[in-house]
Amino acid sequence: MEASLHFLRSILDSLPDGVIGHDTRRRLIYFNRAAERITGYSREEVEGKDCHEAFGSPFCGPQCSFCHAPPEEWSPKNYPVRIVDKCGRPKIIEMSVTGMTDATGELVGVLAIFREKKEPATPGLRLSAEPTWNMIGRDPKMLEVYQQIRLVATADHPVHIQGETGTGKELVARAVHRESARRNGPFVPVNCGALPEGVLESELFGHVKGAFTGAVRDKKGRFELADGGTLFLDEVGELPPATQVKLLRVLQEKTFERVGGERSIRCDVRIISATNRDLAREVSLGRFRDDLYYRLRVLPISLPPLRERRADIPLLAEHFLDGARRSDKPRPRLTQRALETLLAYSWPGNVRELQNALHYALLQASDGIIRRDDLPAEIVDETAHGRRGPKPKLTRRAVQAALRETGGNKARAARLLGVGRATLYRFLKQDQSVS
Repeated sequence: MEASLHFLRSILDSLPDGVIGHDTRRRLIYFNRAAERITGYSREEVEGKDCHEAFGSPFCGPQCSFCHAPPEEWSPKNYPVRIVDKCGRPKIIEMSVTGMTDATGELVGVLAIFREKKEPATPGLRLSAEPTWNMIGRDPKMLEVYQQIRLVATADHPVHIQGETGTGKELVARAVHRESARRNGPFVPVNCGALPEGVLESELFGHVKGAFTGAVRDKKGRFELADGGTLFLDEVGELPPATQVKLLRVLQEKTFERVGGERSIRCDVRIISATNRDLAREVSLGRFRDDLYYRLRVLPISLPPLRERRADIPLLAEHFLDGARRSDKPRPRLTQRALETLLAYSWPGNVRELQNALHYALLQASDGIIRRDDLPAEIVDETAHGRRGPKPKLTRRAVQAALRETGGNKARAARLLGVGRATLYRFLKQDQSVS
């Protein structure tokens, strides 16, 4: 009997499709190798556990027939379902679920067979054929972001992404574009905060020959380049008032003129905007037009800072270390103390700061093993203060003096004040009168 079961398991492990079996109490009794590959979970992690607990939510999504009591009647089911694997990567799978019965015909469990789906699930909506949007995370707040991406992708209204610097706003914008009906059109990004006011309008709307010194030929702007696709306006809160007015008109009338031109140009563009500023506060302060704010923020997405999803830090660290791995070197890894330090840090620069910190630490760790002292000084300093006792209390006068002493260098000012850089940044953000 044992030999027969081993033979059956070997057969199921050789299948290219995932196979999952659970009893009427949702306890997982079988999980083949393809299921491990598709979900990222090992059978040792999930077998014997409640299906919902093992995966953090119903694996079958809203179609789950065992969310409450076992069903009284059963018929085979086939449907697509969206899942998030162990590394936080969104996927769509095609599921076929069959009831398992005993000799008397009584339902004793189900057998689910599934494979990754590459084609559109419904007309006009294509879920990404790629296994990832380059977004890592399984925290509930990130799972909610994934759901928001799928939701707003089905519409064609403006999307506004709010999030601190380094949280991955452009990744979200690209994911929305890829999942939308405009996926075959261009995705054109522009950083509104990186361009001088005199250049910004020409970049957005283009210009005609002779419009200004140096305009030696007609030039298309980003709106024309994005026609039929998506225009991503990053740091939209930095737009000067005059450009805000012109952008509002484009959103209202779908037309614009090139700088120095007289001909109206019609464009078919979806706008996705993003900012690390609180635009509602900018409106209340008179620095951003309220009518433009409401035009842009039809479909809002809010990204959580890394400090509010610390459980994702080990996943992200593993991802970045794998990406930095060299073929002639052993796989880099973190010591437990280094990982605890990363978990304790406040991450004002969010995911981007974590990636940079690990790249720095790898240069310090000659043997590929990252220890606490290999991490950047501001991370070590901030977490060290947390263990030694209360941090020094910052005052406006002390911070102003430190900034004057260091010529405005915030990292050096933080060291002078005896606090971590993140602590100083938080103080400066709360007290904007400090210059």
